[in-house]
Amino acid sequence: MMKTLVATMIVAAAAPALAQEEKPAGAEAAGVSVTPLGSHDGEFCSRDRAMVFEDPDGTRILYDAGRTVAGADDPRLGRIDAVLVSHVHGDHLGDQRIAAVNAGTCAQPETSVATVPNSNSAEIAAGKGAKIVVGSEMASFLGSKLKALGGDPADSQLVRFGGSRKIGGVSITTVPAVHSNGLSGDFVAGPLGENLKTAGLNAYVGPPTGYVLTFSNGLVAYLSGDTGVTAEQDTVVSKQYGAKLVVMNIGDVFTTGPKEAAYVVDEIVKPVSVIPSHANEKATEGGKVVPGSKTEAFMQAVKANAYLPLSGRTMTFDESGACVKGC
Repeated sequence: MMKTLVATMIVAAAAPALAQEEKPAGAEAAGVSVTPLGSHDGEFCSRDRAMVFEDPDGTRILYDAGRTVAGADDPRLGRIDAVLVSHVHGDHLGDQRIAAVNAGTCAQPETSVATVPNSNSAEIAAGKGAKIVVGSEMASFLGSKLKALGGDPADSQLVRFGGSRKIGGVSITTVPAVHSNGLSGDFVAGPLGENLKTAGLNAYVGPPTGYVLTFSNGLVAYLSGDTGVTAEQDTVVSKQYGAKLVVMNIGDVFTTGPKEAAYVVDEIVKPVSVIPSHANEKATEGGKVVPGSKTEAFMQAVKANAYLPLSGRTMTFDESGACVKGC
């Protein structure tokens, strides 16, 4: 009887370890991959904004294509399910684009292909058959661009502050950004566009936005867009959603600067990891941060784990926001 009891206790004690050993490959929650699409391979350059987020279920989301994605045929894109546009300024919506990667210099990329009046973002969405998900009146404006390109205007979808839409396994909501959102007359065909340019005016398309993405593995990411410090970074991004990964624009003057961005990250949102973006400078050389740059100032100021968005280099983040691959 004693031998039987001891044997039973040994088997019971070993059961959790055996169960762990027998867990099939891939049983742990898969990570979210983030791939920057900049103008020059392996660098973080002056016009870089674009990033592709891939959910563990395969859903692929392009954020702020801007000028450094070579249209819908850019081989780096792959399948795209949704395109996000934080606001309609040319460097985010895409008033021009690169013809190919590595053209020009990191400080002055060659973005010679005009994409007005339709925009690089709309051309990519139409070419990929992807949804466009935005806040405010940007949705109807971009719907008209999809229609002009032979797409379905209903694929441009609105999600207002406080609501959410789901694309594949990714829940998308918008949050306020403190910035402007004037639409250049270059994006408006005909006399109206010419009159806007002559008068030095922009068209109104609603407020600019940031995004909160909740992925199927539980990771929550905040994409700041162009913004200053906002109350919603505390009440919504941090307290309501608990973002663990932040993509933070750091370019200064037109958006948060390095020190302000570090404050948002460390004192307000408090994520595990942060990726700087929109530095408006040649931020790296040979994949290493340039001394004296705004990017270096941010990397030194921020306390969270910070990762450079080197073009074409994929990073993978787990549900806690920790970078587990390609860091």
